[in-house]
Formats: sequence, C-alpha cells, structure tokens
Amino acid sequence: MEVIKTRTIMTKSDLGNRWFGIDYHMNLYKGCPFGCIYCDSRCETYHIESFDKVRIKENALEILEEELKSKQRKGVVSFGTLSDPYNPEEEKLELTRKALQLILKYGFGVSIDTKSDLILRDLDLLKEISQSNSVIIKISITTYEDDLARKIEPNVISSTRRFEVLEELRKNGIYAGVLMTPVLPFLTDTEENILNMISKSKQVDAKFIYTKMGMTLRTNQREYYYNALDILYPGLKEDYKAVYGSKHICNTLHFRHLMELFLKRCSEAHILTDMDAIIKDYKKEIPQNEQMSLF
Repeated sequence: MEVIKTRTIMTKSDLGNRWFGIDYHMNLYKGCPFGCIYCDSRCETYHIESFDKVRIKENALEILEEELKSKQRKGVVSFGTLSDPYNPEEEKLELTRKALQLILKYGFGVSIDTKSDLILRDLDLLKEISQSNSVIIKISITTYEDDLARKIEPNVISSTRRFEVLEELRKNGIYAGVLMTPVLPFLTDTEENILNMISKSKQVDAKFIYTKMGMTLRTNQREYYYNALDILYPGLKEDYKAVYGSKHICNTLHFRHLMELFLKRCSEAHILTDMDAIIKDYKKEIPQNEQMSLF
C-alpha cells in the first residue's frame, strides 16, 4: 500500500447547499478500485494519477483529530467526494471507521457517499452520531438492472445488494437515500430504468433520490469512458460524439420528459428530490462551542 504525504485531511467546503449542505469534506483514500467507467474523479481537475490504485495518506487520523479539535464551528463532514470511503482496503485498515469514531468524539455530523455494503459494519457509529448530530448516507445506484450495473461498475456489488444496504440503513433509523448520478445517455436514460429506480427506492423506504439526469464528460474522464464503450458497446461512442461534441455537461436526450416523469412519480411516492428540501429534512442544528471569555 503506497503512502502519500499530506498536510491536511479535512477542508472547509465551498459547496455548501449546492451539495447536501456539507460543511467540510475529506478523502482518507486517494484513488478507487471500483472501476466505474463513467467516474468524473478521473478528470484532470483532480490530479489523481493511476486512479484505480488505492493509496493512503500518511498520519491521516492524527492530522484529522488535530483538525477536528481546532475547528471553531462544528458541522457536517463529507466522506467520499472523490473516492469511495469503503473500498476493499478499508475492511482491514479501518481508516473510515476510526475517522467516524473521531467525528463522534468531537461532535460533528457526517455525510457519506458509497457503493459498498461495508458501510453496514459501521452502523453502530452512524446510529450513535445520529442521536445528536446530522447523518446522511447516499447510496450510489445508477441502474436497477444488475447485468447492466456489472458492465458499467465492474467491481461494485450488485444494484440489488445496494438497495438491500439502503433498506438496512433505514430500518436502523439512518437518514439515507439514492444518489442516481450519473444518468448515462443511451444506457440508463430510459423510462423503465427511472420508474424501476423509484419503485425500488420506495420499497426500501429511501428518504430521497437525487439526480441531475445526465453526466459529465471532461478531459481524461471522456477518454476513459469512450475506451470502455468501445469494448462494451462498439459504435456507441460515435452517438455521443454526434450529440454532445466536446460538451462537459451532457444532459439526457429526453431531459425535460424524464425529469418531469421523475419528479411526478417521486412526489407521488413521497420521496424527496430537491436539494434544499433534503438538507432541511436531515440537517440538525449542531451545538457550537461557547466562545471563551477574556475576562
């Protein structure tokens, strides 16, 4: 396991209410082995070479504890914005679990994005944190079809299993829902997929489904995705080029229709879809440290 040097682990987020109201974000691991063909963390913006190789950050937990102690304002700390915090290495290294223990110790909330069922190992900590602080879990699911998921997310547990993980979280009182991003043009942008995603989310009591009904195609990410399409779906790359050219934001071809359908059916199922509404529903007021008097 390669170890990389770092000065910081947790940084103040500039995303705020644009991304689930997170206050701080961190990535204990660098790189991800799940092999999702569409992952936008591959783009050159993030400067992650050999993205499929997992690396850890030197003295990550010690640095994190010092940062948590020094923050004047508590808030929600996001795990997994660039790499899944529950990659296979986590099972033995337990960096994510130990970080959650520190989150609990210092009175912060937590936001986690994951495709892994290893998160269920940490149910005890998530339940304890949620007693007094904000917890939101986003299970990333792009398609209800296990066969399709196996192609586009080759090293990830099945979609069926991910819905089971979501159900287990909800049964234990954890605020959790589905991150339906991206929606892949020509592959997952069908009425059938959208409606089945909503139906299965309803069955497992998901609090929300969040989607932008499209995908990004940026430098490095685009090349990787197109190379994967050449293997999985020969010729499909040309359809992308014809429709999207060099665009970075690629909405589905039937964006308006699919979004209207999605919003209507989620409303009928009492599943939240609006970012502001989700934040309002899950985020608690976290008590702040009282300022020390000088007199």
